[in-house]
Amino acid sequence: MKILLTGAAGFIGSHLAEALLGKGHSIIGIDNLNNFYDPALKRKNLSEIEATAKKLKGKFECHQGDICNEDFIVPLIKKEKPDGIIHLAAMAGVRPSIEDPILYETVNGLGTTVLLEASRQAGIHHFIFGSSSSVYGLNTKVPFAESDPVNLPYSPYAQTKRANELQCHVYHKLYKMNFACLRFFTVYGPRQRPDLAIRKFTELMYEGKSIPILGDGSFRRDFTYVDDIIEGVMKSLDWITQNSSQPKYEIFNLGESATTSVLDLIHLLEKASGKKAKLDFKPVQPGDVPITYADISKARQILGYNPQIPLEAGIPRFIQWFKGI
Repeated sequence: MKILLTGAAGFIGSHLAEALLGKGHSIIGIDNLNNFYDPALKRKNLSEIEATAKKLKGKFECHQGDICNEDFIVPLIKKEKPDGIIHLAAMAGVRPSIEDPILYETVNGLGTTVLLEASRQAGIHHFIFGSSSSVYGLNTKVPFAESDPVNLPYSPYAQTKRANELQCHVYHKLYKMNFACLRFFTVYGPRQRPDLAIRKFTELMYEGKSIPILGDGSFRRDFTYVDDIIEGVMKSLDWITQNSSQPKYEIFNLGESATTSVLDLIHLLEKASGKKAKLDFKPVQPGDVPITYADISKARQILGYNPQIPLEAGIPRFIQWFKGI
């Protein structure tokens, strides 16, 4: 199949591009290569995808542009006529969204609307959306299930992701398009963004600097290795493109279904790196939630999703990659 992949140069997008190439798909990538973090890292990711495409004799091309720009998106999708769209491009992160909610609403809201409308106009029926566990907010029922209430988001980022899921549902109902909305839980691994906790903590440990710990370090996260996330996306692509008498719309949690405290995470980083962490305890920040914890029974049952890499195995893999960059 020909897949249009937004956010192709990013952390998850670059891994997904290589996995799609490995399955024989051709890829039309989109990325704006913005400066949310160093664009050189994204260009390096693109170089690695291109090397993979060359090795596999596959087709990959990436267009630099803004998903909010109709004059860029609509003609591109009409010209390429992809068999499906995987939409990962977004302004990411809870705390930055509190500092600039208008930017997040613009990129995540308008950008997704432009892609959905371009898809409708081009007659594309398969759309996978990268959502986030942040939509669960301060949910106290654990683990989090897709049927849990998500009407009380705790950050502008979470609000945009939930709104995007609802946008997809509108297009499913009005235009009989097929959707899989995937709620990612705290993804880590090689190529991880520099602003994310595991990479940030590791860099500070190697530099001999203090790690800022928000609260008492008891906050827990469902850390999910990027290879397991990619497996879930690939299985959702198989599911969404299977013949069905009725249009599909489903939301799936993709996580490890295990939680680890921040302090326990740091102990694993110390063990894998041989470094000793210096800790600097700070007040909890607005938008932070005490726990994320994925109930993945729905993804197991419908998609055959089966994560393989627990945190104890994933951290050493991440450290090995980090030491090589």
